[in-house]
Amino acid sequence: MDRLDVIDTCTRLVWHTDRREWDRLTEVLAEQVTLDYTSLNGGEPVTLAPAEVVNAWQETLGGFDATQHLLANHLVTVEGDSAVCTAAFQATHRKASPHGAALWTLGGTYSFNLTRGRGGWRITGVVMTATWGDGNRGLLP
Repeated sequence: MDRLDVIDTCTRLVWHTDRREWDRLTEVLAEQVTLDYTSLNGGEPVTLAPAEVVNAWQETLGGFDATQHLLANHLVTVEGDSAVCTAAFQATHRKASPHGAALWTLGGTYSFNLTRGRGGWRITGVVMTATWGDGNRGLLP
């Protein structure tokens, strides 16, 4: 049962993000979340409160007309009240332009760290490792 609950928590993270359900996004985040997108953006990982994660993603991803993050091939390890879920991903970002829609798609793996509390599983860390990309990355807001 833990395995399914962990997968559900990770799926809800991308589901709420793609549906722009920003208030629901905090339901799956721990009090502090370490985000590591260095494979895509360089820099260093950051640790943020849930509201800060939501604000950052709303600013960045909210600039697209639509996004779709697909997770597959979940590998889950549970040790007591800690879990790691690694999954393959494909993320498509769409933005309308005067010349038609422009797309930016990338793929790779996500590694989610989770902890179990009274409210269920919560994500404490996200490492995104991009291994390929296609389209117009210049679409980023």
